[in-house]
Amino acid sequence: MSVRKLKPITPGQRFRVVNNFDEITTNKPEKSLTVGISKSGGRNNTGKMTMRYTGGGHKQKYRIIDFKRNKFDVEATVKTVEYDPNRTAFIALLEYADGEKRYIIAPAGIKVDQKVISSEAAEPNVGNAMKLKNIPLGTVISCIELKPGQGAIMARSAGSSAQLTSRDKKYVIIKLPSGESRMVLGECMAMIGSISNHDHMLTVSGKAGRSRWLGRRPRTRPVVMNPVDHPMGGGEGKSSGGHPRSRNGMPAKGFKTRKKNKASNRHIISKRK
Repeated sequence: MSVRKLKPITPGQRFRVVNNFDEITTNKPEKSLTVGISKSGGRNNTGKMTMRYTGGGHKQKYRIIDFKRNKFDVEATVKTVEYDPNRTAFIALLEYADGEKRYIIAPAGIKVDQKVISSEAAEPNVGNAMKLKNIPLGTVISCIELKPGQGAIMARSAGSSAQLTSRDKKYVIIKLPSGESRMVLGECMAMIGSISNHDHMLTVSGKAGRSRWLGRRPRTRPVVMNPVDHPMGGGEGKSSGGHPRSRNGMPAKGFKTRKKNKASNRHIISKRK
């Protein structure tokens, strides 16, 4: 995986750093696993704008991803590694021995024609999916379930991974990308290896238009708003501001918003940094 800096032949390319897409093997998705998605532009059913800074964007199709990896003990072959406009990570197309095809989040280092499997007795190789209770300690994992059968919800974005550090009865303790250590039931599934496209964080868009392609409209700074619009608005000239907070008055920049009596607090060993 690598990035490439463009020559500044236009103002928009002067600072742009793009992905080389070395791992991508095709530019056409599997038609049976794609569906159309419609965009609301941030409006509700009456046409009223309920989400600011949302709208436009390039036309996209959604790729149906298998986050559960619940086709057990059937070996699959990696057919392609593809770009997905709906996420930062790449995706891989698997074809199982019985002919069924499914997309998964592509782990780093996966290759075409590689064999992967979802099984309790699988080897801890990159791309295989196993229950946490069967994964060796110290293994780098990703696409982790929080509840058995729920589907992966943790460590799914480009370059992210977690590490399985220890076991405690029916729980395992994993260290998450945020630095948080928490207990997860050993019956939950996880994929071996880290997520692909780890250089995604090094890319630079280079121009405002690329944000518009992603469906993001220009964002107004709160300090230039009026007092009726935001707690940080108002003032004469540039003498405005105050304590950073959200539109409804919730303090930001370090203020803890997690509820003290949240049920899952008992599963957290050490909080994130």
